[in-house]
Amino acid sequence: MPSCKILTGMAEAFIEAKNLRKTYHVGKIEVEALRGISFSVQKGEFVSVVGPSGSGKSTLFYLLGGLTRADGGSVVLDGDDLATLSDAERTRMRKRKIGFVFQKFNLLPTLDARSNIAIAREISGNGDGDPAHFNRITDLLGLTKRLGHRPSELSGGEQQRVALARALINKPAVVLADEPTGNLDSKNSDVVLGMLRKSNQELGQTVLMITHNPAAAEYGDRIIHMRDGQIVRPEEDPQWALHK
Repeated sequence: MPSCKILTGMAEAFIEAKNLRKTYHVGKIEVEALRGISFSVQKGEFVSVVGPSGSGKSTLFYLLGGLTRADGGSVVLDGDDLATLSDAERTRMRKRKIGFVFQKFNLLPTLDARSNIAIAREISGNGDGDPAHFNRITDLLGLTKRLGHRPSELSGGEQQRVALARALINKPAVVLADEPTGNLDSKNSDVVLGMLRKSNQELGQTVLMITHNPAAAEYGDRIIHMRDGQIVRPEEDPQWALHK
């Protein structure tokens, strides 16, 4: 099992979720995706959120990243109450503070790997950014010799590593990862999870990772278990009990 750092003292809460609720309407049917979730993530912590499909994990991810709005409750991220921000302010906040990693790589097919990573800098207004940081990230992810290749010329594992490099390139304060190893084999999964761990330990980035995989979840300092839109104890998660 990956080693986890021990947080000591009164660490600063970077993410604070209070009584989060979200309901989707499918025709005349209401589906409660989140049913009053509350938790906090300390600055510099790596937290894994684990649970089966339909447990509300991805809905939580979108709320924490300011990609959608809650029906009730609040999210405060690094002092910003997301409910009070306009759409434009939320967009600026995401560009400035958050790096996103998705299960789908979302790479631009006409751009090579270097440009797919660099475009995150252009969108955030960082320009050329820090060339040394670019080289360090791409080297750690084993991408140095693949930067001139387009997505169609890369393996699935290489594409996800490009997506991860894009998320890390602006040195975001928080990395939100939604099933980042869902489409990868065990070897590439270890590379991606190891890099998330490095970004947390060496760069001090707060990481919150959504996963259905208990083994991947153990890369975190702490694990939050979800089921049916609520946080549950580990023993109430059948998938976790099976894993153990």
